[in-house]
Amino acid sequence: MCRWAAYTGAAIFLEEIISRPGHSLIHQSHCATQCHSAINADGFGIAWYGAKGEPGLYRDVLPAWSDPNLRSLTAQVQSGLFLAHVRASTGTATSRNNCHPFTHGAWSFMHNGQVGGYDSFRRDADMMIPEALYPARKGATDSEALFLVAIAEGLDADPRGALERAAARFIRLAREKGAAPHLRLTAALSDGKTLYAVRYATDDAAPSLYHRWSDARGGLAVVSEPLEAEESGWIEVPTASFCTFRGKDVTVEEFLPCRLAQAA
Repeated sequence: MCRWAAYTGAAIFLEEIISRPGHSLIHQSHCATQCHSAINADGFGIAWYGAKGEPGLYRDVLPAWSDPNLRSLTAQVQSGLFLAHVRASTGTATSRNNCHPFTHGAWSFMHNGQVGGYDSFRRDADMMIPEALYPARKGATDSEALFLVAIAEGLDADPRGALERAAARFIRLAREKGAAPHLRLTAALSDGKTLYAVRYATDDAAPSLYHRWSDARGGLAVVSEPLEAEESGWIEVPTASFCTFRGKDVTVEEFLPCRLAQAA
């Protein structure tokens, strides 16, 4: 399982989330405490928003803790909205195109989890991506495929509904051709204006997810694991939830793709 962190609020240096805290994302890449694997060394990535509508993107296959370029970038770049991810592969190759976040237009997306038995129906998953969107399919992961199917399902107009419908389609495939757990999904996504996050699983092992507002930073962090071991104020997101973050305001809605998968 991967680890990730996202931030929205006043512009800060990326290092304030990615490398400076005691249990920063880089620390989690080799000392994670709330996932099956403590080591997340199969690449990393950052998507950040600035003056332009589309996000900047930096990804590489090195372990996050061993790339001096990453530390230099996070110490110099400021952003009021960014997503960062350290990867532990669930089967697909370690390559730059398989590193999160994934971007398309203004959207960025990153995922921690798995689709059960994905290797047995990878072609079927690719076939769910419309022809017009297929050139955006650069890698081989279930995560990127889910993202592109969600775009096809209307992510621009209805982020929660589009991701719920896309997840339901993957659950149906996993039930027909894959294996349990059919879906574990903790993801963050943004259109450059609003940050969204989801926590869900078809079993009882949804990956962890927390959020916390910081007056000192003037913003809100959404993370796989709290950034400081002894820091209070972290709120755990309940499973089967879709969250919308706008400033200090957090809206939590049900996220139940199984309901759609069963109805189809």
